[in-house]
Amino acid sequence: MGFARTCSVALIGVEGVVVEVQADLEPGVAAFALVGLPDKSLVESRDRVRAAIVNSGETWPQKKLTVGLSPASVPKGGSGFDLAVACAVLAASGRIAPSAIADLMMIGELGLDGRVRPVRGVLPAVLAAADAGYRQVVVPERTTSEAALVPGVSVLGVRSLRQLVAVLNDEAVPEEPDESAGRERPDPMLAGLAVPGGGAGAGLGAGGGPGAFAGTGFGGGGFGSAEFAAAGGGGPGGDQHRPDLADVAGQRAARLALEVAAAGGHHLYLNGPPGAGKTMLAERLPGILPPLTRQESLEVTAVHSVAGILPTGRPMVDTPPYCAPHHSATMPSLVGGGSGLPRPGAVSLAHRGVLFLDEAPEFSSQSLDALRQPLESGHVIVARAAGVIRLPARFMLVLAANPCPCGRYSVLGGGCDCSPSAVRRYQARLSGPLLDRVDLRVDVEPVSRAELIGPGGVGTSGESSAAVGARVLEARARAAARYQDTPWRLNSEVPGHELRTRWHVAAGALRAVERDMERGLLTARGLDRVLRVAWTVADLAGADCPTPEHVLLALQLRTGVNRGVPAVAGGV
Repeated sequence: MGFARTCSVALIGVEGVVVEVQADLEPGVAAFALVGLPDKSLVESRDRVRAAIVNSGETWPQKKLTVGLSPASVPKGGSGFDLAVACAVLAASGRIAPSAIADLMMIGELGLDGRVRPVRGVLPAVLAAADAGYRQVVVPERTTSEAALVPGVSVLGVRSLRQLVAVLNDEAVPEEPDESAGRERPDPMLAGLAVPGGGAGAGLGAGGGPGAFAGTGFGGGGFGSAEFAAAGGGGPGGDQHRPDLADVAGQRAARLALEVAAAGGHHLYLNGPPGAGKTMLAERLPGILPPLTRQESLEVTAVHSVAGILPTGRPMVDTPPYCAPHHSATMPSLVGGGSGLPRPGAVSLAHRGVLFLDEAPEFSSQSLDALRQPLESGHVIVARAAGVIRLPARFMLVLAANPCPCGRYSVLGGGCDCSPSAVRRYQARLSGPLLDRVDLRVDVEPVSRAELIGPGGVGTSGESSAAVGARVLEARARAAARYQDTPWRLNSEVPGHELRTRWHVAAGALRAVERDMERGLLTARGLDRVLRVAWTVADLAGADCPTPEHVLLALQLRTGVNRGVPAVAGGV
């Protein structure tokens, strides 16, 4: 009779639950039972583990074997438990000392030949292990740099079960060939890190370069601290061209709205005819956002790791993500869902970044209205029969829409042939409660010939993303200094009650807002959002508090009605 235990992690959404993997050997007919609410992929680990142990040159115990996953009430799925199950079985049979694995956290899938394959969700799993007090983690070699992002945890990356057994027994570590060396086609070992059809860079902003990472080795047969050395940043694509605001001709009002949105983290609605530049503007919004802080990077990287869209060879996402789903996207694909335990949706993939809905009226009304709750709370709570999970969803929403089905309704001489009822129905697809949660509403007018081409065939060029991004960074620094003793950092995050009672505007600055409320043109939520935008405008202007001009500009950006305030980018 033998017994051994080790630990692994079960992921529920982007949060991890430490699972104790117990193996018990008893005399009797040879059998292998796996208990503890495993799903189909985890049940199949019985065959993978048996083949991996035998093909690694070890002996499979010919006894009654029971492997328990505790706590048994937590649903468990995926192939990341294989490594822990195999080591628990070998320790129960006496091949490994049970004390050598009792305090280890093991994550990884086993191939039938004993190779350790990478799995999704390594970063949130190691974070859960660190929170539970574990300081030694074993992961597949390909995910060592991702696990090493967690401070205070010693990470060992292994290529095979043979190597891990040798390390645990203080034996000579066998050499395992790196099968990806010299390979021209994609490495099949990396297939475990990507969701089929997800794409290697889905949800990430463009730009930046590849990183170089150094992980732990087998020096001395023990654990070493993994080191992370990133050479470069940004998203996938190497040296590809990054969209720049200098590419946008004209559109001074829309550029100002983009700058205000970036400085305060406000949601934005762009309305205009086709070809006016709405998509072009939205694609350049991530380029003027500040880089993510380390804590924000860990949050975003954890979501992308679970979703299987983390770029290969670059475990840390340090730029704001950009997610632009097609208008045929379903509600579960936007807010999260799927069979069994829900997976992150587009709102979570855009966490700390930008969610762009092009042709917004073409989305289903059910999908659009599902965004209302995460726009307010910054997270999504998805309830399914298999469980309830909480997913982060603190994103900037950018909506783009045409004024009518044909798109020429607002164009002078455009020849719109849509009936008034068709125009009303089309515009009503964006519900009032959804638009009430959008801080900035801008009409994007068609670009004139002079702005696009100019005299002599030379077009006009606006400020670059670098220049606008510098002002955004300064404005965010002013807001962060103002809120340094609070849990908020951006104006869009401050509750309306706090903003009205703790931080006051200049005397008489709210007269226009009060008139709009008396006329029923502004709701109470609308008043709070005008105040947030006014503080952002003041931060961009370097003012101590919003003046009447700042509030008027905020009201103009909020309602889309011209208040006689010049909307010139950089001249707030």
